[in-house]
Amino acid sequence: MFDAAIHTDRRARLAATLGDGIAIVATAPEVPRNRDTHYPYRHDSYFYWLTGFAEPEAVVVVIGGEQPEAILFCRDKDESREIWDGFRYGPAAAREQFGFDAAYSITELDARLPDLMGNRARLAYAVGQDPAWDARVIGWLNAVRAKTRQGIIAPGEILDVRHALDEMRLIKDAHELTLMRRAAAISDGAHRAAMRATRPGRHEYEIEAELLCAFRSGGAEAPAYTSIVASGANACVLHYVFNNQPLRDGDLLLIDAAAEFGSYAADITRTFPVNGRFSAAQKDAYELVLAAQAAAIDAVRPGSHWNAPHETAVRVLTQGMVDLKLLSGEVDGLIESNAYTRFYMHRTGHWLGLDVHDAGEYKLAGEWRPLQPGMTLTVEPGLYIRPADDVPEALWNIGIRIEDDVAVTESGCEVLTTPPKTVAEIEAWMNG
Repeated sequence: MFDAAIHTDRRARLAATLGDGIAIVATAPEVPRNRDTHYPYRHDSYFYWLTGFAEPEAVVVVIGGEQPEAILFCRDKDESREIWDGFRYGPAAAREQFGFDAAYSITELDARLPDLMGNRARLAYAVGQDPAWDARVIGWLNAVRAKTRQGIIAPGEILDVRHALDEMRLIKDAHELTLMRRAAAISDGAHRAAMRATRPGRHEYEIEAELLCAFRSGGAEAPAYTSIVASGANACVLHYVFNNQPLRDGDLLLIDAAAEFGSYAADITRTFPVNGRFSAAQKDAYELVLAAQAAAIDAVRPGSHWNAPHETAVRVLTQGMVDLKLLSGEVDGLIESNAYTRFYMHRTGHWLGLDVHDAGEYKLAGEWRPLQPGMTLTVEPGLYIRPADDVPEALWNIGIRIEDDVAVTESGCEVLTTPPKTVAEIEAWMNG
């Protein structure tokens, strides 16, 4: 599904923001796992958004002004290394395939960058992301400054390139939404497989294996993040990832897991009974979270501000906490005092895209930003009830989160994720 024109246009958009400036964006380094092996490679999202180029050891340089230019630095074509590590484009093929104006060996980066930076008004890069990279950029700047008596001027302004790219990445185009729908569909199938595979006596890691199998079988490159498969009391740990406990009859199982497809993430959470049937107390708590999510999704529409879904969910959840005898008092006062955070302590969503917690500011000039068509976000209220003397015993160790991926449209929103969600749907699916 690669389209070089899409990335060429993105680089042109960045160049237009630079004026007579230059931007330098590096991909992620390979990371050693142990001794002479590495973790599976995943490119930097900013770099990939601009280039579509997935190899390590690569840098893109975007130049603005009257003659904008995009230049790639990448690994050389090396047939001897390809025997061991696989295919490499090399500069010549990469320039043609990915639509760059020029491409050079990554070994030439230090020699060429000072010349490219000379007589540019401003420099943009990911300031502070990596101290070693900061030092390297400063070295190039100093090399330009050393030429001042030759009439060459160094950039007088340094900007964080992520500021401009965050705003661009925040609004998804049709191509990106197609990839996100595919990631969502693969993840949907994985959650359905996990529900069907769940029963007392199995282990959390066995259900995680069902998810991973479904991701790869569906064509995903990898999980979008480390899967959470949390049963019983483990579901009250928000980022539980041990996934090593047995599944017990009468417990709930919370699964927060999704796939990455075309480098775009889905993000889904479902909570369901290990034995396929909700108890009365579990059903009451679950339907409270479901009602909060439905109200929050209804608040996702153009012109609504970012925090509206969260505020809506909090109000529904707080009233429910009073009804379940978890809290006592007036709802407004409980919200104002943050009393609800004892049982609901996280936000109701985040941006979603190339990163599972994607780029983009949530406030502009101190105010929650309005939602616009093309923005994609999660909606994920929850309820986490630990044992305590003032908590009804039937609710002890109940952890519930329900999460879907939502794209803002011209008229409202599109829910991208659709695994079984109501009590009736979940019980019917689990019981065949």
